[in-house]
Amino acid sequence: MPPRSGVLHPRQLRRLTAASPRPNRLAASTPTPSRSLSASAPVSAPKPHSTDSAFSSVSPDEVSHFSALASSWWDPQGPSRILHLMNPLRHDFIRSCRSSVLDGPPPPSTGLRYLDIGCGGGIFAESAARLSTTASVTAIDPTSEVLSVAKSHARRDPALRSKLTYINTPIEKLPVPKTPEGYDVVSVFEVVEHVSHPAQFLDLCTPFVKPGGWLVLSTIARTWISWLTTNVVAEDLLRIVPRGTHDWRKYINEEELRGHFLQKRTGWAEPRCMGVVYVPGLGWKEVNGSEKIGNYFFGVRRVAEST
Repeated sequence: MPPRSGVLHPRQLRRLTAASPRPNRLAASTPTPSRSLSASAPVSAPKPHSTDSAFSSVSPDEVSHFSALASSWWDPQGPSRILHLMNPLRHDFIRSCRSSVLDGPPPPSTGLRYLDIGCGGGIFAESAARLSTTASVTAIDPTSEVLSVAKSHARRDPALRSKLTYINTPIEKLPVPKTPEGYDVVSVFEVVEHVSHPAQFLDLCTPFVKPGGWLVLSTIARTWISWLTTNVVAEDLLRIVPRGTHDWRKYINEEELRGHFLQKRTGWAEPRCMGVVYVPGLGWKEVNGSEKIGNYFFGVRRVAEST
């Protein structure tokens, strides 16, 4: 999602891609100005929360942008409408990931613990907490105005009090649980395209996944088509999302995530991907292969420790 400067002109994009065609965005664990995932990333991830004390996953521009949208977060016809429409597919994807494990004992079907990173107004967090299979949901966000909306909305349902906890914090300030504790599902929905250094951000997220658990996220592929659909059509023409929401240069391709977890990091397996397309009037639909051109879900399982 974009710097607040607005949409890039096609000529600018042609110059950008000519100089560096589809640059890898997932950077090494040390932030670099290029915001790309480089081959120099270490094979085993550094210990997050202790590497660079000056590192922040929070962009002031992004905080300002989403703070302005806080009051309308739970309006199903408002600026966050497409997030409301996407929510059922989030749950479908998580279920498909957890049911895909063929080796070893079956994963637990009840008592699941969720960590929702970048929860915003709580659309996914609330829905996850209402599932009968859920034991608890911890939802974090660095934007205090948005989190206030999430807390206020959750107070309307007394049944959520014992299952849903909101914390106003970035991921780098959240204490890491001791292994083998952790969360069955760590969700990072519509977040990585808003951070400047995605590899370091993901390294901060992964220690919260328990062995055998899943890290699931959604983001957007960095292609000409995604620039056209998200920046030009969605923001400028149809106005179904607020202007300034997307920065094409921050999008991440599925193969970059796959390479990050399976080649540059250890302890991860069974990557899964699901491409989705927004159809005006119909909502989000799963479309095979669309992860190569636009929105998609990505999941990867933390390898269970051998006993």
